[in-house]
Amino acid sequence: MYFQKAREYVLNRLQQELPLNLYYHGIHHTLDVCRAVEQLASCENVSGEDLVLLRTAALYHDIGFVERYRNNEPLASRIARESLAQFGYSPDQINTICLIIMATQIPQRPVTHLEMIMCDADLDYLGREDFYEISETLYREWREFGIIGSLEEWNCKQLHFLQQHQYFTKTAKAQREALKLKHFSELQRLLQ
Repeated sequence: MYFQKAREYVLNRLQQELPLNLYYHGIHHTLDVCRAVEQLASCENVSGEDLVLLRTAALYHDIGFVERYRNNEPLASRIARESLAQFGYSPDQINTICLIIMATQIPQRPVTHLEMIMCDADLDYLGREDFYEISETLYREWREFGIIGSLEEWNCKQLHFLQQHQYFTKTAKAQREALKLKHFSELQRLLQ
């Protein structure tokens, strides 16, 4: 597997093809998820081939946004299938990567350990100090795409999402759950 070549391919496409009004789902989000995947994988003792597959899935997980905003995970999987063979990935490895990508669809339903790590990395910010800053970018993006109207509607959606969300790995639960619950309580007080 030539991970570096796959990385260059994805980052070039994201840089050149993502719409400029993806304030949340821009290349910065992909890089943030890649960092979170690395950290979680290390704490969850993932290494070797599994780590490469996970890192590759993190890179590809939002590449579908170059073609369509909604339901982009199947597109990301298709792009992964079309491109990864040229970077030395086997059909089985590509299939695993696509399953990891598809696990990030909301509502998240990961089955394997790698899928759980990816899902936790994708929503890592929910339990971080930069939660409000990052959620503001998603609010801005959703307003732009007509998904959300008012700030109150957005806060209600966020509250509901935080209430439904769960981290899957022991590491994310230990490192992110408490602060995520604090954000939930703050939003709850705001809406009262």
